[in-house]
Amino acid sequence: MFDHLTQRLSRVVKTLKGEARLTEDNIQEALREVRLALLEADVALPAVREFIQRVREKAVGEEVVGSLTPGQALVGVVHREMAALMGAEASALNLAVVPPAVILMAGLQGVGKTTSVAKLALLLKQTQKKKVLVVSADVYRPAAIEQLKTLAAQVGVDCFPSSPEQKPVDIAQAATEWARKHHHDVLIVDTAGRLSIDEAMMKEIAELHAAVTPTETLFVVDAMQGQDAVNTAAAFREAVPLTGVVLTKLDGDARGGAALSVRWVTGAPIKFAGVSEKPDGLEVFHPERMASRILGMGDVLSLIEEAHRTVDIEKAQTLAKKLKTGKGFDLEDFGTQIGQMRNMGGMQSLLDKLPTELAQAAQNAPLQEKKIMRMEGIIYSMTFAERRKPEIIKASRKRRIATGAGVTVQEVNQLLKQFEQTQKMMKMVAKGGLNKMMRGMRGMLPGMR
Repeated sequence: MFDHLTQRLSRVVKTLKGEARLTEDNIQEALREVRLALLEADVALPAVREFIQRVREKAVGEEVVGSLTPGQALVGVVHREMAALMGAEASALNLAVVPPAVILMAGLQGVGKTTSVAKLALLLKQTQKKKVLVVSADVYRPAAIEQLKTLAAQVGVDCFPSSPEQKPVDIAQAATEWARKHHHDVLIVDTAGRLSIDEAMMKEIAELHAAVTPTETLFVVDAMQGQDAVNTAAAFREAVPLTGVVLTKLDGDARGGAALSVRWVTGAPIKFAGVSEKPDGLEVFHPERMASRILGMGDVLSLIEEAHRTVDIEKAQTLAKKLKTGKGFDLEDFGTQIGQMRNMGGMQSLLDKLPTELAQAAQNAPLQEKKIMRMEGIIYSMTFAERRKPEIIKASRKRRIATGAGVTVQEVNQLLKQFEQTQKMMKMVAKGGLNKMMRGMRGMLPGMR
């Protein structure tokens, strides 16, 4: 999403050279580049003005120390202020109340409100071991009630029944009472949206808020909305006291201005970000990490957290033992590693969290998403015995595997060759350490010397 903004901001480093201190004169052109980058990314103009002013005040007089260049020193200031613009630090939900803690989800139609309800329910269930109840108070769109019921079943949480004949306030109050009686820790209420802001919707959301007195009122906004997100956020802020924001579709290809504007407009912290269509595609929003990603520094911490959450520790330990000894690594292990990487969101999700230089290098590597899927297909077209003992795979077996995976025999050969190279590298690590492995890789990877 932030590729264009990242490219523009990366030029800032190159515009400042050879100064011992940042001054009003030598940062003028760099700040102009920052301003243009933010405006092109659809960040609200008042937010851009305030941001540039704060960067100027903090940057002027900043010493350029150590091995830093003036451009890098300015980027340091931009990073701190960008994180502050989005809320400085991660903001947790306030669930320290007598159960059930009620979370009211508000926003326009089509921003991903209902799916965000299910994603949040799953997140609370998995990370905080909460017993969650969800309910739809969207009586104008019957499909919304059925959609939430289906999603709740998928993520394994309870769904309170509702129907279009009921009043939204009655639904919310009945669900709250049910949650209290059945010892649910959290109740998440999905409210109705409209295609645009209108008086009836604002009145209804205010009545719902008064009826259930939620501990959290989360405003759900589509990160692809751009400037429209600012106007919507301002209208909802006037109707109800917002306690947080959920940014959806952060994996889209829009310019991402909403992520940088919505906190400034609402005054409410961004608490969660939707990063994929999957049920587990909701992450706690970390402003500092997002600022690092926007500035091309990557987000390694989120990558590590994702690995901890999705990687099978037992399988990883088994592989580590094989790595240490250099023995026993087979195609079964190779397929497991590919599968675990796909569980972490695939190549694109990993690349998004890498620093720009590394991500660009990786994007040029041959292991792209489609090729990885083909590799997985080839491995699982093999019998268990073939995966355990690849050396038994001869011509007739290769033809059968290729037919089963829907690929050519040449692609099966390529996979087997790649597996052999991986095996060799692992044995080099076990016997002679990293230096020996690097020497061995010279013949495998073009351009290595």
